[in-house]
Amino acid sequence: MDQTELEELQTLRHSASHILAQAVKRLYPNTKLAIGPAIDTGFYYDFDTDRAFTTEDLDTIEAEMNRIIKENLRIERFELPRTEAKELMKDEPYKLELIDGLPDDAIISFYRQGEFTDLCAGPHVSYTKKVKAVKLLSVTGAYWRGDSNNKMLQRIYGTAFKTKEELESYLNMLEEAKKRDHRKLGKELGLFMLTDEGPGFPFFLPNGMVVKNQLIDYWREIHKRYGYVEISTPMILNRRLWERSGHWGHYKQNMYTTKIDGEDYAIKPMNCPGGMLVYASEPRSYRDLPLRVGELGLVHRHELSGALHGLFRVRCFTQDDAHIFMTREQMKGEIENVVKLFDEVYSLFGLKYQIELSTMPEDHMGDEKDWEFAQETLKSAITEMGKQYIINEGDGAFYGPKLDFHLEDCIGRTWQCGTIQLDFQLPERFELEYTGADDEKHRPVMIHRVVFGSIERFIGVITEHFAGAFPVWLAPLQVAVLPITDRAADYAQSIVDSLTAAGVRAKGDYRKEKVNYKIREHQLQKVPYMLVVGDREVAEGTVSVRTRTGNGGGVMKTDEFTALITDEIKTRAHNV
Repeated sequence: MDQTELEELQTLRHSASHILAQAVKRLYPNTKLAIGPAIDTGFYYDFDTDRAFTTEDLDTIEAEMNRIIKENLRIERFELPRTEAKELMKDEPYKLELIDGLPDDAIISFYRQGEFTDLCAGPHVSYTKKVKAVKLLSVTGAYWRGDSNNKMLQRIYGTAFKTKEELESYLNMLEEAKKRDHRKLGKELGLFMLTDEGPGFPFFLPNGMVVKNQLIDYWREIHKRYGYVEISTPMILNRRLWERSGHWGHYKQNMYTTKIDGEDYAIKPMNCPGGMLVYASEPRSYRDLPLRVGELGLVHRHELSGALHGLFRVRCFTQDDAHIFMTREQMKGEIENVVKLFDEVYSLFGLKYQIELSTMPEDHMGDEKDWEFAQETLKSAITEMGKQYIINEGDGAFYGPKLDFHLEDCIGRTWQCGTIQLDFQLPERFELEYTGADDEKHRPVMIHRVVFGSIERFIGVITEHFAGAFPVWLAPLQVAVLPITDRAADYAQSIVDSLTAAGVRAKGDYRKEKVNYKIREHQLQKVPYMLVVGDREVAEGTVSVRTRTGNGGGVMKTDEFTALITDEIKTRAHNV
């Protein structure tokens, strides 16, 4: 979807949110309106009402929305001076608060459709009938303005598309997504758990640690090949460091703090400042650049409890960071080098991506000319690689613009994982230097980048992408050996021992159950291969191969199967 199509869809969904609000006001006139924006997956509207909306209510509201759509009401924009705007919204306290928060010179605009008027900057479609396919999905609680000190409102989520066919396809995807929910699969497959004792702090179980460690091993392998060195920096550092980096002033609300010997400290929410200290620990020459420094750093960020979601939104995670220090002349080449690494990693998992360029926010550090230069460098680097991107105005990090990589999984959902952030500010704040070919001191530029985003979140993404059926190299258990009779148990164990010695994760299932029952159980556990052995296999030195997809792999010699699976593991193939 290109930028124009995306904007058209956002306009359609924003209009759908107004139709939702109009329907709610028709059905429940005492309801007070808060806000109703379009979002990536559809739209929502927040309501203040004594009525606790139910699933049945959503059906009723949706039916009223469809009536409003059929009425084909014209949607008209108009503006009012502040006094008249407040008079119009006198019965809507949340709208009055929004108006009071606008600058004195702000244009206060409204949109009217039939009897319904809402405070809104727009844009919207011209008639309600243009919203052809709409569906309400859920209702949940949401604090006004995201502040837990404010009143809890009711948020109704919905989605809208240009055609009923697109809506139907999306709803089918949602049904498939329920089956793939990583929280459900994480429990069934013994990957991780979350407890009331640590909300947002995941526990990785033995199977999950296998997946996590395999990802880390791969991360180290590919970064070594791309010329990175690895460091580890402390988890707790003092306030002076975070003030110097700008995090204390720009990010403190998301940081956990403590006192040590009467001095303020913070648990790191990011690895960057520690990386600055490592760079500054010794003199650097232009011959040392680019310096590519990777870190698998455990970071902590305070997230609102209502925002926590499995491994996708947690308070503690391992960020697969890298910081690249370079000259200005090296910037474009290093950006391209990072994108090539991303291409290699994401293609391994069968993940396509879309790129989003986020530009300078209002709350930024540094000179606007540096920001413009950084943004143009990002644009030209990816354009020259033949990559397309969309622009997300004003959503850059406070220290620099960024490219976000939104991964598309096998059922069409997107996940923001990789990012490339170009930074002139932190090298300046930390007074980083290198000696140039002219024997003068110069300031390096740096890239912040992650490829997985966080190990935890990426595990959640690929769990849903593969529906728990990880490629053989990632699977916690790669082979289950199933003896048909007790007579074959010793032979089964010898196969387990042989596979284990070859680096394969294998175990025998010696329960006194029918073999078909065992096969089914291991298929449910997404084990790639099951080797069935009985008297014939013992006599012939073979194994009968079954896969988790239900296909039979035929009868093989044990060394033949060992060669097959070890090759799959080595090449990280997706054969099963």
